Amino acid sequence: MDIRTIRTFQTIVRLGSFQRAAEELQYGQSTVTMHVQKLESDLGVKLLERGKKLQLTEAGRLFNQKADLLLKDYDYLHATMTELIQGEAGLIRLGAMEPTASYRLPGIIGPFLKQHPKVQVSIQINNTSVLSQMLNDGLIDLAICSAPETGLGQTFEPLFSERLGLLVPETHALATKQPIYLRDLQDEVLLMTTAVCPYRKKLENSLLEKNASPYMGMEIGSMAALKYYVQANFGVAVVPVITASPAPVGTVLRPIHDLDSGLVTGLLFKQGGSFISSAADKLIDVLRKGLQRSDNDS
Repeated sequence: MDIRTIRTFQTIVRLGSFQRAAEELQYGQSTVTMHVQKLESDLGVKLLERGKKLQLTEAGRLFNQKADLLLKDYDYLHATMTELIQGEAGLIRLGAMEPTASYRLPGIIGPFLKQHPKVQVSIQINNTSVLSQMLNDGLIDLAICSAPETGLGQTFEPLFSERLGLLVPETHALATKQPIYLRDLQDEVLLMTTAVCPYRKKLENSLLEKNASPYMGMEIGSMAALKYYVQANFGVAVVPVITASPAPVGTVLRPIHDLDSGLVTGLLFKQGGSFISSAADKLIDVLRKGLQRSDNDS
């Protein structure tokens, strides 16, 4: 039993004639007869009584009712598959690290979803290490993060550098110092995220290079919370500029003269021919343009 034979059967029932069905479907009449015979053979039951007037058997009436639902489901499935192939439908599983997830993605993904309303996007927010492992395990399709430390058969495409600055209470001595160097952070209480955070690793490596350690630190598990602890005068923090612009009330955001650059952020893909849907390909193009543009605007 296939879709063509079911459509042929329904056309015969609607028009009341094998000949008319053949004309509408542009089949030979023998093909229409063969379709009905095959359908009856597959089902093991007679569907039509042939005579001067075509009549449905009881099985034919029941099949005609159910076949209508089946064809509607098939047409919906076919349309969905076509949309999937064309990139107009499907689920994209995206991983993203902060602050990109909160500060850059909403303004990029929002317009994309308006243009492609049948596409769904799932966003998993975590650090680079976790996102890299999730990608390797097939839990996400791609990630926006920094370059991973371990080689898991992945490709990293850098897109922009997340600029860093020093956030200090406005009453702090560094609030008015010109310029500020990494060595000025020596013996300061540095508010930092967890040890696996790439921003913390970037800062620690930079401090070691400039002989600006040891330092005192306070670990705070959320990057978003750092500015509020600076605001409450717990210490100072090196933060992505985008997260503290404008600076919260009672704080000052200052550049660090010898902090060579920010953290390079980009797209992370799985190697080895991992399947990327057409919808994901379209989103990737939008992300490339949007993330580079948002970096220039920040």
